[in-house]
Order: sequence, then C-alpha cells, then structure tokens
Amino acid sequence: MAYYETTQDYINHHLTNARMCSTDEGIVFNKACEDVGFWVWHIDTIGWSAFIGISFLFLFWRVGKKATTGVPTKTQAFVEMVVEFVDDSVKSSFHGSSKLIAPLALTIFVWVLLMNLTDLLPVDLFPWIAGMIGQYGFGMDPKDVYMKIVPTTDINTTFALSIGVFILIIFYSLKIKGIKGFTKELTMQPLNHWAFIPFNFVIETVTLLARPLSLSLRLFGNLYASELIFILIATIGYLQLPLHFAWSVFHILVLPLQAFIFMMLTIVYLSLACEEH
Repeated sequence: MAYYETTQDYINHHLTNARMCSTDEGIVFNKACEDVGFWVWHIDTIGWSAFIGISFLFLFWRVGKKATTGVPTKTQAFVEMVVEFVDDSVKSSFHGSSKLIAPLALTIFVWVLLMNLTDLLPVDLFPWIAGMIGQYGFGMDPKDVYMKIVPTTDINTTFALSIGVFILIIFYSLKIKGIKGFTKELTMQPLNHWAFIPFNFVIETVTLLARPLSLSLRLFGNLYASELIFILIATIGYLQLPLHFAWSVFHILVLPLQAFIFMMLTIVYLSLACEEH
C-alpha cells in the first residue's frame, strides 16, 4: 500500500478497470476516460476474458485430439469428467432437441469457472506488475495504472454473457413456437382470457426480461463482493495471510457453485423456450 495515501485510495484503485476510449484528442486511457460516458472499453476485462477463453478452448482441443481409449492421462480424465458432468446436467434439465445446448453449457460452465477462479490470485500481484510496467516502461505514476484480472467482477462481462443467453431464448422461442405461439405465450398467460391480455403482457415481459438481469447481477454481485473482501483482507497487514487462506478455502466451494448456477439457469431458460405448450 506504499503508493496510496489512504485505505480508500487503495481499495478504489484495485476495483477500477483499465479503461480505453476515443476522444477528439485520439485514443486515451484511464483517468482521461472519466468524462467520456458510455463508450469506454475495459481493456483488462476484455484481455483476461479472451485469454482465459482461448486457453480453455486450446486445452480441451488438445485433450480431445490426443484422447485415447486406453488408460487416460490425468488431464484427459479431468476433461472427460467435466464433459460428462455437463452432459448429465443437460440431459436432466433440457427437454428439447438441440445440438447447441450441451456445447453452450460446457462453454459457459468452464469459462465462467475459470474467470471466477482468478479471484483466488493475490490481489496485489497483477496491479503491482502493471504499475511497474507503467512506471519504468512508460514513465507513468503507478497510482494511475489499473489492472483487474477477475472478469466476472465487471458487470459488463456478466451482462454480455446473459444478453447472449437472452438472444438464444428469443431465437428458440420463435423457432419452436413461431411468432404466433410466442405472442400467445406473452399475452394469454397466466390468465387465459382476452380481457387480461394487457395484464398478461406486462407480467410475462417483466418475467422474460428478468431472466438475463438476474443471471448477470447474481454472478456479478457474488464475485464483486468476494473480490472486495479479499482487498479488505489485504489492508490489515501481517494478519492477512491466515484470513486470506480461510476465505480462499471457502471460495473453492463458492466459485464453482456460481458457475454451475449460471449454467443450470441457462439450460432451464432455454428448455422453457423450447417447450411448445
């Protein structure tokens, strides 16, 4: 905490994303983006999300390419276990017919899980590395260099994932039920009478829009709170090590659970979208 005048400065620094935006002066970064508004890129979120996703795809591709029918390696056994777990979850919860759902569920579960697990890394390590690069490589003040490595603590990530799921919900609803069936679902439920169409439409629209909203906010809220607690633990000095270890052990259970919930809700929502009745 040598760079920071107060504990609040330290916390704010660690909870701030590295930002990039375009202004009349050209491409600018971080504090210069504060007054830009909506069109700001969180480059650390984008970079770490892409790196984790590509690493996951490469690992599974390599394991699949080298898979054998004999005694599997530990990596192959782990990948097979994950695939079977997701496949069983899809078979038990998805009642439609689609070749997309199982790969989608696998991608969501593993990608979200890996992004969540970065929360267990030391909170000072990557901000310190980024600060050193900024200071000695570009002559910047380390306090003006930001680096958040947990993509799911950025609401832009969780909203992007949930919006993708929402688009698929609409797509499958229209594909399976047609425009007429989907419209009837929004207007004739829960009260099946023409006089209640306005009431039904409001209720069903709110329910439909609440699905991506709840998906994104649940994941973001849990991970943001978790990261904040890790940062608070880091401010207490020599006692942080045992507390950090205890909180990490607890989160070994919580972080996979959040990925599982996101995956299962995605499967359930898409299953509901594929039901013709």
